[in-house]
Amino acid sequence: MALYDRDYAKEQQSAGAGQLGVRSNLSAFIRKTYQLFAASLLAGSAGAYVGMDFALQLAQFGLWILVPWIGTLIALHFAKRVSGLNYILLFIFAFTGGLVIAPTIFAYVAMGGAQIVVNAFVLTTVAFGGLSVFAMNTKRDFSAMGKMLFIILIVAIVAIVLNFFVQSTIFSLAISSVCAVLFSAYILYDTQNIIKGAYETPIEGAIALYLDFLNLFIHLLNILGILNRD
Repeated sequence: MALYDRDYAKEQQSAGAGQLGVRSNLSAFIRKTYQLFAASLLAGSAGAYVGMDFALQLAQFGLWILVPWIGTLIALHFAKRVSGLNYILLFIFAFTGGLVIAPTIFAYVAMGGAQIVVNAFVLTTVAFGGLSVFAMNTKRDFSAMGKMLFIILIVAIVAIVLNFFVQSTIFSLAISSVCAVLFSAYILYDTQNIIKGAYETPIEGAIALYLDFLNLFIHLLNILGILNRD
């Protein structure tokens, strides 16, 4: 009996050590993810700042400006485990994302709407922080929303492309309102996936958060811009 007790105690200690190791690895994963996300935001901000000097030229590309951005994202998907190259591609992707939104920011600034840009960024930051904290502490499970969110995202993309040709202000406001709610939900979804270890690499989690933040900012900027027009 004593031998059994000692063996059982060793098994319990081993299991406890294993759980502690898993938690430690997950904490390191989460920390790395948010470090890469913060660095991506800085790279994106740098891209937007640089792009302001070439905003008119960038605007002439229209939707074609998305091609190199999406191309970098695809390359990053295949190189996510290639040490060194994955970080380079991540920052190129984030920087290019800043270039993509530079013409929009430039248009607001040129029309005297710099405060609108600042307000949109502040709102995005506050919303992102609040939703992230909520997702980390709530008992509700948002990780099952993936399919529903993806369907809404596809519908929203089709609507955005359609409005690119229709150019309806009311339709644009409606789309951005739906997208603001959509990407707020994505923040909840992606945050819980990160803390549950659903992503293979921290880079994937950082990309998800970066896209959530960027898209929420774009649509809040559009909403504030429309509501503040004369």
